[in-house]
Formats: sequence, C-alpha cells, structure tokens
Amino acid sequence: MLVFAAACGAPAPEPVPLPEDAPRVVLETSLGEITIGLYAERAPISVANFLEYVDAGFYDGVIFHRVLPGFMVQSGGFLPGMIAKQTGPSIVHESDNGLKNLRGTVAMAREPGKDSATSQFFINQVDMPRFDYRPPIEYGYAVFGRVLTGMDVVDRIAAISVHDVDVDHGTVHQGVPDEDVILLRARRAH
Repeated sequence: MLVFAAACGAPAPEPVPLPEDAPRVVLETSLGEITIGLYAERAPISVANFLEYVDAGFYDGVIFHRVLPGFMVQSGGFLPGMIAKQTGPSIVHESDNGLKNLRGTVAMAREPGKDSATSQFFINQVDMPRFDYRPPIEYGYAVFGRVLTGMDVVDRIAAISVHDVDVDHGTVHQGVPDEDVILLRARRAH
C-alpha cells in the first residue's frame, strides 16, 4: 500500500507543527538568515542544550564545516581553518521523540555512540528517513527544531563547492566548503 501511495505521488510527510510559543533562534550566516523553531516539549534536553550554546555565544563565528549537497549542512563545532571548539558534556539522546528527519528539520549531530551529541547540529536538505529512530538497533538522530524561514539559505549553502580535509593524519572531514560559510551570530528571536 505504501509503495502504491508513493507511486501515485502521495504528498511528502509534513513536519510536526510548532506551538505558537515555541522558542525561535535566528542564525545569521555569511549567506543570509535562517530562523528555526524549537520543539521544546518533544526534545527538552536537546533544546535546552542548544539554547545554552546560543545564549553563551558559542556558535558566533563557527563555520558550516560539513556540507553534503542533497543531504544536509552541519555546523556548531569548528572555527575557520577547521579549528575545533571545546564543547560541554554530551547529552542524552532524544531521537525517540516522534519527530522525523524531514527537509528543513534541525537535528543533533553525534558520534557513533548513542549519547554523544554536544554542540554540533545539522539541517536536513532532503527527507532522511534512514536517520529516524528505528528501535532496537538504530538510534537515529534527534530532531529538535525546524527551519521556519531561510531554507533558501540552506539550499545556497548546500550548493557551494566542497572538498575533503585530512585534519590529523587519518581523520578525514568530508564536505568541507572551499570557502568558509560562517555562522556570524546565533540569537534568540524571542
């Protein structure tokens, strides 16, 4: 039935609506502004963590260090020159919150371990169902927000040329932009 619906052009899934009073954050980038709304009720740990970094000015001056066209753009951990920022402790993983990795959703990036996310986040450029929570073996990536305005900026970031960088003799960072795209400032919208 699902295959039939997809073949007939069934509409793509829609993101879960945000409450009117949902926190919002403006990401001022070197390519334009992106405003995201946060799912504080569904992902309270991830949202509190993200807002702590925003309020501390941690994201000001970081780059979009991983850009994979037709996939996602990632930021939150590196300064220009791929200089890693010191982060706080990792947080509890919240991918079982019912939110899906759809185009325009914002999710916590993490290491291979389940509870390993710190400051890095990514914005899905396309629907990524393989990143959704699928128990018992697939932890997925915790969606905690979605783009309200500025998806055109995300698409512009995703369209820039990239290369791979060997940062410490064996650790390769994929999709590093040829020219830095800087997150100039992250601030609460209200």
